[in-house]
Amino acid sequence: MQYFLDSADTEFIARAMEFYPVDGVTTNPTIIAKERKEFRPLIREIRAILGGDPALHVQCLATEADAIVREGIAIQELAGDNSYVKIPVTAEGLKAMKLLKLREINVTATAIFTPQQALMAALAGASYCAPYIDRLENLSIDGAKVVADMVRLFQIHHLGTKVLAASFKNVEQVHKVCLAGAHSVTVGRDLFKKLIAHPMTDSSVDKFISDWEEAYGKGEAILAV
Repeated sequence: MQYFLDSADTEFIARAMEFYPVDGVTTNPTIIAKERKEFRPLIREIRAILGGDPALHVQCLATEADAIVREGIAIQELAGDNSYVKIPVTAEGLKAMKLLKLREINVTATAIFTPQQALMAALAGASYCAPYIDRLENLSIDGAKVVADMVRLFQIHHLGTKVLAASFKNVEQVHKVCLAGAHSVTVGRDLFKKLIAHPMTDSSVDKFISDWEEAYGKGEAILAV
């Protein structure tokens, strides 16, 4: 299982990389635009925070295959090793995926709403396929079922493509796609913090400290007793 940060907030990325088991960062034009920073320096800054190993997914904006390929090459050069060019699953996008695959440039297929879109993208060479879970559920479609179908299709056809579930509004959605077999999820800043949050955990920690301090005194650490 892989956890990605769906963010271009460098302060959040740096802190999350320090504390959590994070495998990389995903971005898209909307996420980048929110930061109000120049694109190239921002991507370089994110890569510097991540270091060499974690993955960095950066999306193209072009809509025609030749232009997508040019952007994809530029993104790969900018984002460095273990980077992925995000491309929406359109006819032009699929053509670009095939061409980038020939150049050994990693691709993440995005804006996915059906298992067939995912299968087409996987066959075109995508390493990851990103279904939009909350947007699916806003259409009264079971996002976890879509993920499960995608995973099953990849298994049946012996494809190494991974499901990278995206677009979440609550922890329950994340939990359900994990149970459905998603290989990875990408989660925004506010929701990411909630993945481990629970009031009973906080109250348990407070009780441990209270009981300890009652017996040994306030501020006394275990190793000091």
